[in-house]
Amino acid sequence: MSSIDEDDDRSDRPLYSPKRRRLMRVVVTVAIAAMVLPGVLMIWVTQTQTANYACQIAVAYYAPQAQGSSAKFLITNPEIIGWNCFADFADGSEFFVAHLGLIPGAPRLVPLTGT
Repeated sequence: MSSIDEDDDRSDRPLYSPKRRRLMRVVVTVAIAAMVLPGVLMIWVTQTQTANYACQIAVAYYAPQAQGSSAKFLITNPEIIGWNCFADFADGSEFFVAHLGLIPGAPRLVPLTGT
């Protein structure tokens, strides 16, 4: 009967020590981050480039006298959350040109006059 009692005592103990479990959690977390982070960075870079190109097109159409363009991701105004295009002028001022959306794409260029 003593051998049965010894087996019961051994089955109650954890398979790995708390230190080893903590180390395994850290290693797994770092491995998952190493797999996910490059994808997230590539998505951000692609969206930034697309927004900049779309903004250049919109500024050339709506504000040809502007010195440059800048695309910014804004979350402060709930009506225009996402990528927004601004025209940069020589005096340092900015003018809102177009909302490019959460996923930037080609801007919808609507003529400013009725013709």
